[in-house]
Formats: sequence, C-alpha cells, structure tokens
Amino acid sequence: MIDIINVSKNFNSHRVLDGASLKITDGQTMVIIGRSGCGKSVLLKHIVGILKPDKGQVFVDGQEVSKLNDKELEGILMKIGMVFQGGALFDSMSVGENVGFGLIEHQRIDHKELLERIEESLCLVGLCGIQNLMPSELSGGMKKRVALARAICIKPEIILYDEPTTGVDPITADSINELIRSLHDKLKVTSVVVTHDMKSAYRIADRIAMLYQGKIIAEGTPTEIQNTTHPIVHQFINGLSQGPITETLEQFR
Repeated sequence: MIDIINVSKNFNSHRVLDGASLKITDGQTMVIIGRSGCGKSVLLKHIVGILKPDKGQVFVDGQEVSKLNDKELEGILMKIGMVFQGGALFDSMSVGENVGFGLIEHQRIDHKELLERIEESLCLVGLCGIQNLMPSELSGGMKKRVALARAICIKPEIILYDEPTTGVDPITADSINELIRSLHDKLKVTSVVVTHDMKSAYRIADRIAMLYQGKIIAEGTPTEIQNTTHPIVHQFINGLSQGPITETLEQFR
C-alpha cells in the first residue's frame, strides 16, 4: 500500500531524512518510533505529498506521489485520512462542520448523506450527537476523537496519525489507543502511526520501525522490537539516559 524507497530530505543544510526506506502492506498498522524532531512527521508529509523528496521515491497504492499532478494527487488524498498532532480543528467551525470538511471540499455529496456520514463517524469514535458543539467546548481527548472522526468520514483506505496520544493524560491516551485498534479492525484500513510513546506503540502496532539519523534502522513485530539487541533501539525503547544515542549527542556539544 505504501512504499518509501531511499528518501532523503534536507532543510537548508540540515538533513532530516537520509535514505529512509519502509514498506507498509495493505491492512497493516505500522508504528514509526523515534526521538522528537527525528523526522517522523516529515516522513508522513512525504506520504501525502505535502513535501517532495530531494532523492528517492514514495509510492501510495502503486502511484509515485511526487510525480502526480494536482488532480491525480487529490485522488490519492481522498484515500488518506490524516489525524494531526493536537487535532488541528478549525476553531470557527462546529464539530459537524469539522468532521464533514473533507467531504464538503472534495466530494459532491447531498446534504442528507453528509449529515448521516458525520453522525456515523462521530458515533464510531464514541461521540454521538455533538455535531453542534464548538471545539472550544471540548476536552483535549474529545478534540482528538473529533479529529479522528474527520479522518474516517471520507472512508479512507489509509489513516495517518501524527503523535495521537501527545498532550493527554494516561487514561485518555489508553482510550485513544483502543480506539485506533478497534477502528483498524472495523474499517480494515492501513494505518501509519508516528509516536515516541512506547506504551502506545506496543498496544496498537502490527509492526514497529525506528527512525534514527534519517534512516529506518530497525523494523519488526512489537515482540521483536522489545527483545532487540540493537543498542540504539534498546536505549530508546527502554528510556535509558546512557547509551549510543546520548553518546552521539555528546560528541556534538
């Protein structure tokens, strides 16, 4: 479903991605882990075509994203739901308008069906009947759920999650993890989740890949990652202050 091949990306003189490669198969939940600022979100932006690689290729459903014209890219984007970090709801729109935004902007759909799709999507995330509320009336956890309802309202084949549990308490985070897993099972979608929260990663992943210094340095099942002997992965997943990651950082100070 998604094939990332030797992708490199620089911002001025700073190389964020350096030959990153990753294959995500149809129906799989892939969790990409790594430190804050390591390029996980940049990788997601390449999948949706917001960024184009300096080198390498990104294929979604067999099409090379960076080579598509605007109309072709829009066709790919209608297969992808995106859950942004923090929710990224429009403050001036109601919950219902936020959830239906993708359909209103990109699909011809009659008003009755639009309302039905909005209600269906909100109910799938446990928020039936809140269409008329404004984002300012929602808790942080509810905003995350509304953002997820917006992503699934277009009935995507792929859902991308950017740090879905950041900024919420542990109980809310666990409920979001459960929701991601249950939606994957109900909707049979391909999911890509970027996070540095290992508890979330183990809970929702079919496979886990670690991004470090611009490359995918390890990939495996949650059990394989937990039992890794790779020193960098071992330090990261166990949250250890001593190890090759911090030793490398010390060299640049």
